[in-house]
Amino acid sequence: MVSNWKTHRHLLVAYLRPQWRGVIILSLLLLGTIALQLVAPQVVRHFIDRVQSPSPGPLANIGLLFLVAALAAQVTGALSVYASERVGWTATNALRGDLALHVLRLDMGVHTARSPGELVERVDGDVTQLSAFLSQLVIRIIGNVLLLAGIVVLLYREDWRVGLAYALFTIVALAALRRLLDVAVPHWKEARQAGAVLLGFLEERLAGTEDIRSSGAVPYVLRRLTQIMRHQLKTTRRAWFLGSLMWATTVGLVALGNALAFGFGAYLLRTDAITIGTIYLFFHYTEMLRRPLELITRQMQELQRATASVSRVGDLFALRPTEERHAAGLPPGALRLEFRKVGFGYEPDEPALTDLSFSLEPGRILGLLGRTGSGKTTVGRLISRLYDPAGGTIRLGGADVRDLPLAELRARVGVVTQDVQLFHAPVRDNLTFFDRGVPDARILAVLEELGLRDWLSRLPVGLDSMLDPRAALSAGEAQLLAFARVFFKDPGLVILDEPSSRLDPLTERLIEDAVARLLRDRTAIIIAHRLATVQRADEILILEAGQILEHGPRAALAADLGSRFAHLLRTGLEEVLA
Repeated sequence: MVSNWKTHRHLLVAYLRPQWRGVIILSLLLLGTIALQLVAPQVVRHFIDRVQSPSPGPLANIGLLFLVAALAAQVTGALSVYASERVGWTATNALRGDLALHVLRLDMGVHTARSPGELVERVDGDVTQLSAFLSQLVIRIIGNVLLLAGIVVLLYREDWRVGLAYALFTIVALAALRRLLDVAVPHWKEARQAGAVLLGFLEERLAGTEDIRSSGAVPYVLRRLTQIMRHQLKTTRRAWFLGSLMWATTVGLVALGNALAFGFGAYLLRTDAITIGTIYLFFHYTEMLRRPLELITRQMQELQRATASVSRVGDLFALRPTEERHAAGLPPGALRLEFRKVGFGYEPDEPALTDLSFSLEPGRILGLLGRTGSGKTTVGRLISRLYDPAGGTIRLGGADVRDLPLAELRARVGVVTQDVQLFHAPVRDNLTFFDRGVPDARILAVLEELGLRDWLSRLPVGLDSMLDPRAALSAGEAQLLAFARVFFKDPGLVILDEPSSRLDPLTERLIEDAVARLLRDRTAIIIAHRLATVQRADEILILEAGQILEHGPRAALAADLGSRFAHLLRTGLEEVLA
C-alpha cells in the first residue's frame, strides 16, 4: 500500500503542479464554503434565542444576514464545482496524453502480449476513473475533515463536555473509515481488469466479424462473451459489496451521533445550562457531521476505485520502452548492414533466429527467401528495433543499431509491410503520417510517379478527402500508398516485406518502375515470394528455421544447378515457399 500512496503523490504533484493557481483558487473557494456552512447555524441559533427572549426586537436583520450567508454559500459552491472540473479535466487530459505517448513508445512485445482493447481501457477507462481524484477528491476530503474539525471546535465553545464527546466520536469514526479503505482496493483492481478483458475481447471479435460469421463461430463467440461478462459481474459485485461496508459504517456512526445530540441536549436543557437555540445548534451541527462523514465515505469509495486505477496506470508506466543510447549517428547515402551472430525469439524457448550472420554492402539489394515462419519478417523488425536481439549485434552504417537514436534510425530505414495500416484521416495525413511539413507539390509528384493521380482526381476534395480504412481503397491501391510513404523519407536502407504479395498484375506493373526508382542508390532487402521480385536482387539469402540455408550472388546461385535457389527457380517460388 505504501507504493500506491507514493504513486498517488506522484500523480498529484506531477499533474496539479502546473495548475497551482487553479488549485489555490479551488482551495480558497472550498474554505469559504466551509466557513459559510459553519456560520449559518450560528445565525439561526441567534434568531431562535431572540424569538424566545421577552423583548426579541427586530428580526429582519438576522433573517437578511441568513439569506446573504445562504446565497454566498451557493455561489461559492457553484464556483468551486467549476474550478474543480476545470482542474480535473486539464489534469486528466494531460495524464491521458502522457500515457498514450508512453504506450506508443513501448516495445512491440508489450503490444503483442496485450490486446488493443485492454490498452484502450488503461489509457482511457482507468484515467477517466482518476478524474475526480486529480481534480477534487483529495481537496474535498481535506475540506470535509476541516469541516468536521470546525464543528467540533464550535461545539467545544458551547460546552466542553459536548465538544470532547464529539471530538472522540469524530476520531473513532475517521479511524474506522480509514481501516475500511483498503478492503475493496484489490477487488476494484480485479474489476477494472475484467472490464479491460471484455473490451479486448470485443475489439478482437468485432474486427474478425467476417471470418466469424463465415465459419459459423457466432454461437461460440456469444458463449465466450457471456462467460466474460459473468466474470465481470462477479468481480464488480464483490467490489461494490465490500466498498459498501464504508457506507453501512457511516449510517451506524450517524445514528450514534444523533443519539449523542439528543442525550446531551436533554441533559443540559434540564439543568438550564443551554437555551433552545443551543439545542438547535447541537442538532444542526450533528446533522452537519453526518454530511461530511457521508461525503468522506463516498470519497473514500472513490479513492478505493482511484487506487485500483492508480495501480494499473502505475503498472503501465513501469513498463520501460527500448533504451536509447544516442551514442552514434548514420552517414548519408546508402547504408551498410551487418548481422553478427544474432539470436532472437518471441518466446523464451522458441527461437526465431539462431546465430544469424551476414553482411550487405551499400547499394546492394538482398532477396530474402524462406518458408512462412523461417524468420524473414523478423529480420526487418530487428533492423527497425521494433524488437532487440537476445544475442549478437546488428550494425547499420557502421554503428550498432542500439547506439542510434530511434527517430534517426527509423527515418533512415524505410519499411513497406505486408499489411498496410490506413487511418480514418485525410489522404494527405495517410501519406505523410501526419507530417504537415511535406508540401502538397511533393505529395502530388510522388502520386504521379506511382500512377495514382487518376485515383486522386476521383476523390471529392483531393488530398483533403477522408479515407475509410475499411472501404476506401482496394488492396492494390493501399499497397501503392504504403510505397508512397517511403518516398517522403530519405532512407539509406529499404525493406520491402513481400511488396507484391497483394497486387494484381496490372497494379504490379504500375509499381515496378516506382520500386526501381526507390531502390536506386540505396541498400535494400526484399522479402519475396514471386520470381519477378527476386530478379532485381543482387544477392539471395534463404532462411530455414531461423538459420541461413544459402547465401550468395543471385547470378552465381542461379547458375549453380545444385543450389537451393536454382531448384526454387525451376519449381517456382510460389509453390515451394508457400
